[in-house]
Parts: sequence; structure tokens; C-alpha cells
Amino acid sequence: MAGPAPGRRLWPLAALALVLALAPGLPTARAGQTPRPAERGPPVRLFTEEELARYGGEEEDQPIYLAVKGVVFDVTSGKEFYGRGAPYNALTGKDSTRGVAKMSLDPADLTHDTTGLTAKELEALEDIFTKVYKAKYPIVGYTARRILNEDGSPNLDFKPEDQPHFDIKDEF
Repeated sequence: MAGPAPGRRLWPLAALALVLALAPGLPTARAGQTPRPAERGPPVRLFTEEELARYGGEEEDQPIYLAVKGVVFDVTSGKEFYGRGAPYNALTGKDSTRGVAKMSLDPADLTHDTTGLTAKELEALEDIFTKVYKAKYPIVGYTARRILNEDGSPNLDFKPEDQPHFDIKDEF
């Protein structure tokens, strides 16, 4: 009888590594080291599309989140732009990467999919991602899509050390 496919055998290890990397409250000190006090805000989370949709600015007492390039930002401080009835509310509660790149609020563009974007749109995306979102808003997590493939297997292109606001020394 054939065993599981090679990718399937690595999945439990990759899932465990991801849980350990993103789990709050786990000790980070190695043997002989003193634990450091937390210096940042809440721990980084992994959001499914359904979880992210809960933070679309509809609830008055709930934070407002939006994702760009799979990075989830807390844009609550910009409530006048992103809250209920505000001009950019359509971007919230989802990964709106394509809409940000195209500077579009068309529902068809409010997706993570960057397929077919022009070089100019990709440049605009990177500029807005860096100069607006990373510069102004705290990162609270990543979309599951950024870390996992559609079938639930690990995205081997995801490198925690390359992620914004992800300090590998603090996460493991």
C-alpha cells in the first residue's frame, strides 16, 4: 500500500510550526535566557476570510480591519475613512489588494487576486502598502491565504522573516 504523498507528510510539521509561530503566550526564552517583556501590541493572528469579514466596520464597538497583500491592518484610527458609511468602507473586512492597486472600489476588484495587474498598478500597490498602510496602521495578522494554499497545505513561498512587522527572534 502506498503511503501519503510527500507534501502530505510535511503538512503536520508545517502546521505545528505555524501554530507555534503565531500562538500567543508561548514562552520565547531559550534555556539560560531570561524572558523579555512584551514590547508590542497584541500578538499577530492568522485570519480566515470569514474571520476577517467580522471586522468590516459595521459594529460600533469592534475594530476595523482590512488586508492588503495578505497583511491585516487595524484601520480603526481612520474610522472616518473606513467606518460604516465612510468613503473606503468597501475595502474593509477583506483582502482588497487588487482594489488598492487599481484605486478601485468596484466590488469585482475587492479581492486578493493580482492576476493581470499592470506594472504601474503593482508599483502603486507597493507604494500605498508601504507609505500608507505600513506607515500608519498597526499590523494585527495575516490572511490564511498568505500562509496556506487553497487545499490547506503550507504555502512554501511564505517566509516569516520577510514579512512586515514579523521579527522572527520574537516569534519563535
